Amino acid sequence: MAFRFETLDIWHMARAYASRVYSVTAKFPRHEDYGLRSQMNRAVNSISLNIAEGSAKSSNKAFDYHLEISVGSTFEVVGGSFLALERGYITEDEHKVLYNEGERLAKSINAFRNTL
Repeated sequence: MAFRFETLDIWHMARAYASRVYSVTAKFPRHEDYGLRSQMNRAVNSISLNIAEGSAKSSNKAFDYHLEISVGSTFEVVGGSFLALERGYITEDEHKVLYNEGERLAKSINAFRNTL
């Protein structure tokens, strides 16, 4: 049996975004292991995990709540990328990629929310 979330493009996009963020945060300095690196990684994992959890809910309203959390987590990752840029942990190009992919993901999640 396939899970509902496996059929959702936004879930696949969120997983790809998580891979991108993990690649970028892996280069952060060691003193950020339990700081910004951990925060960004937890937030990016929250995106796909909330999509998956919400897809199991019995009402669209409950699913929408989890999608709203996913959008918030996407914003959190993008916000963290600004901090990483300011601290010199990532390049301007890496920041642009995280920003653009985050924006695309948030818009896609919101577009899906509008179909519920």
